Amino acid sequence: RMQLVESGGGSVQAGGSLRLSCAASGYTSSTNCMGWFRQAPGKEREGVAAISTSGENSIYADSVKGRFTISQDNAKNTAYLQMNSLKPEDTGMYYCAADVPCFGGIATLDREEYNYWGQGTQVTVSS
Repeated sequence: RMQLVESGGGSVQAGGSLRLSCAASGYTSSTNCMGWFRQAPGKEREGVAAISTSGENSIYADSVKGRFTISQDNAKNTAYLQMNSLKPEDTGMYYCAADVPCFGGIATLDREEYNYWGQGTQVTVSS
């Protein structure tokens, strides 16, 4: 069974940056796709960014395009989410997730495709 542990959340002012990390342990596979999701109070969990098995393809929610970058280091079994130009509306609990196996190696922001989830890390952006 795979375990995912997020870190790097915190409180920043608007315009600031944070880098989230997601360390995978237990069952890991080169056929994973990794995704980042977030959930604000009273709202549904939404996909933010995802990266394909090879790391060559990534997908982003329109709201974060040009500001967030997803990456992964397969040697360290770790995925990252670099968040720049943060806005108050980016506030929420951020979750790392793994799609195992990732059929076709194509990343998706559909949370129903992900079968392993971390506990989340809080991101708070003040204006």
